[in-house]
Amino acid sequence: MQIIIAGAGIGGLITALSLEAAGFRDIVVAERSREIRGLGVGLNLLPHAVRELTELGVADRIAELGVEPGTLAYFNRHGQPIWSEPRGREAGYAWPQLSVHRGRLQLLLRDLVEERLGDVIRLGRTLVDLDPGDAGRRAVAIFEVEGGGREELAGDAIIAADGIHSVARALRYPAEGAPRWGGLTLWRGTAVVDPFLDGRTMIMAGDAEQKFVAYPLSGPLADGRIRVNFIAERRGGGLPNADWNRQVERAPIAELFADWRFDWLDIPGTIADAEELLEYPMVDRDAIPQWTFGRTTLLGDAAHAMYPNGSNGGSQATLDARTLAYRLALAGTADGVPAALAAYERDRRPATARLLELTRQTGPERVMQLARERAPEGFAHVHDVISPEELAEIAAEYKRAAGFHPAELAERPSLSAVTGNAQ
Repeated sequence: MQIIIAGAGIGGLITALSLEAAGFRDIVVAERSREIRGLGVGLNLLPHAVRELTELGVADRIAELGVEPGTLAYFNRHGQPIWSEPRGREAGYAWPQLSVHRGRLQLLLRDLVEERLGDVIRLGRTLVDLDPGDAGRRAVAIFEVEGGGREELAGDAIIAADGIHSVARALRYPAEGAPRWGGLTLWRGTAVVDPFLDGRTMIMAGDAEQKFVAYPLSGPLADGRIRVNFIAERRGGGLPNADWNRQVERAPIAELFADWRFDWLDIPGTIADAEELLEYPMVDRDAIPQWTFGRTTLLGDAAHAMYPNGSNGGSQATLDARTLAYRLALAGTADGVPAALAAYERDRRPATARLLELTRQTGPERVMQLARERAPEGFAHVHDVISPEELAEIAAEYKRAAGFHPAELAERPSLSAVTGNAQ
């Protein structure tokens, strides 16, 4: 069975690894960039994703790149605690949560694909057209290559993991237009700071109008400080179509948070000390009614780009990849590919549509907005304005929707499957 993957981002590379683990070898990963440079800042892999990476045999190597956070804590604009909960193994999961640098993760995944599959990544190939094929006919992907030429790749299955600006999706939904801007602008960066709280806590402070997120990406460095990833967020600000790699000056953004100096973290100081600061529009895409057409399907952000509320984008792409490989392995032969891709979509599309809806409601971060609405000037104790039961239910609802409620994750059958017919 020949399989083409369009896109060598996190989702595309984990798809290649998942297919290899399921017994498939005839795989091509076509990437539009001329080189994989490992761009980006921080990324969280939640326990449901780390379970899949563990079964792939790569979790230990990924863990070496970052930090295993033990706590997630929410605060209001005044630095007052709203809600905190243990994370990963501290919460009783069999698998940790991992905070890693996205670029370093992508480079490691690239290396793992090359170790396990050889020279299957073809760079400088931009998808421009797609014939989905059908039950009796293979699919064909047409790529533009450097210099203006074109290359056709035929496959029994073609997986479009080509991101939020997916060409494959646009070919099927040409009227959809640009990603949907939610009116918020994010500024993301990394900085070296003094350890805060216990040194392993992921913090979120603020509300739906203005927010700051930070989590460690390293243990103590030589000077005792730690490297953190942070996201500063505010309604308005940048442009909805801004370049996601656009660097901006630090001082004006730090000034937006001038009053956010807590006794445990200097937020404007952290922004001012950023190693680099990148501006992103807060965008997503509406859920679509169909991912799979013939022998082609969508995966990751191409299928369900969503706001980063809940830190779940990379984890959902991982679940997509593993589910896809599982369904193709059960199909076994090329004749079964259309039905296998349709089964993958049935497994994943409803869940991600529900998750997209929750992220638009700010996901588990809704506790911060409730605190702002009910006590804008702060509170003596959060339970004076939000009950313990309400706080706990908001957290549990998101875990159920995202697929990492502790009991449900532990009981879910494995997505590992091997076909004896793969080539």
